[in-house]
Amino acid sequence: MLDKKYCVSGQIAHELVGDELTYFFKNGKVKGKGTFINRLMEGEWLFYLETGQLWQIENFKNSKKNGSFIRYDRNG
Repeated sequence: MLDKKYCVSGQIAHELVGDELTYFFKNGKVKGKGTFINRLMEGEWLFYLETGQLWQIENFKNSKKNGSFIRYDRNG
């Protein structure tokens, strides 16, 4: 399954390929990505700063935070 949603500006906002959903910043860089099953966030998700630097790792079950959560500062 391939599904894309675009902003008014024409920039892609998010893209679903199979079971992986990816959100994008307005600058086109990845904002967050992870498994998306039955319209719910599942498993490990990675979130990034607009610079492309990894910001946090979260785990989800039925779109609710579940398990470990790691957040990095700007220095890693």
